[in-house]
Amino acid sequence: MRFYGLALAASAIVLGACGGGDKKGDDTAAGATTDTAAATGATGATGAAPAGAAAPITGTTHTVNMVGDDKGYRYEPANITVKQGDGIKFVMVSGGPHNVAFDPANIPDDVEPQLSANMPEQMSPLTGKLLVNPNETYTMSFANVKPGKYDYHCTPHLAMGMKGVITVQ
Repeated sequence: MRFYGLALAASAIVLGACGGGDKKGDDTAAGATTDTAAATGATGATGAAPAGAAAPITGTTHTVNMVGDDKGYRYEPANITVKQGDGIKFVMVSGGPHNVAFDPANIPDDVEPQLSANMPEQMSPLTGKLLVNPNETYTMSFANVKPGKYDYHCTPHLAMGMKGVITVQ
């Protein structure tokens, strides 16, 4: 019982410390976002913010299936070429959970803000949400993303080879 009491007390302290409050004053002047900007995902127009404004799909939306079965874990197709303005709809078919993620270390600094802005519901930087049920989808835009080749992967199944390349023209 004593352990549970200590664990409960420690949890309360941690939650209290994380609860925080509105920080006003010097933090905003130093470049921190206000509560409204953080809640809406708004960023400055200078491009110095962590992400640019999301750019809508203006071209074709391509479909990539996310599959896990007796043949392995994979994207179908794994390698795909899109044009700037196109989108990709990732569909969870089987073997989930699956997601789409880009390694920030492999994305050029001038591409990362726009790519990030075009990825809704991120679990972490450049990592889309997990899809767990068949026919769930995750759609992202490649509008305003600089032409190039971008390696992507499924976070839960990277070690099993679930990866591919998106080429933006």
